[in-house]
Amino acid sequence: MLYGVRFRLLPVLCGCETWSPKLWEERRLRVLKIFGPKRDEVTREWRKLHHEELNDLYSSPNIVRVIKSRRMRWAGHMARVCERRGVYRIFVGKPEGKRPLGRPRRSWEDNIKMDLQEVGCGGMDWIELAQDWDRWRALVNVILNLRVP
Repeated sequence: MLYGVRFRLLPVLCGCETWSPKLWEERRLRVLKIFGPKRDEVTREWRKLHHEELNDLYSSPNIVRVIKSRRMRWAGHMARVCERRGVYRIFVGKPEGKRPLGRPRRSWEDNIKMDLQEVGCGGMDWIELAQDWDRWRALVNVILNLRVP
């Protein structure tokens, strides 16, 4: 990976472990342009590079894949954290009050379950699966390297 690509994405990915993006937000992130136009060798005209061309040229991972792998890494950490810690109490706690009307947003845990379904581990209890650190790390790497649009 090029040095500049990794560090240009860091501000975009700040706190992505806790995001619950909608599908249209994922599509927007997927077409995020980092590099400028390229001059066509044949026509000598300037044109924008498509996202697939950028992936081929610079072999940078799909930004949505990076978000999903970071979310999975954080989920594994949350599943293994001690019950006395405040983070765990927030993780398992239920907020009080009424929810707004309409369809509820996809929850963070729903995203974890969907990510596991993509790699064929959909029926498993993810909290129990995360207790095996080596297996969970391998799962996170599979999600990062998965070549799905």
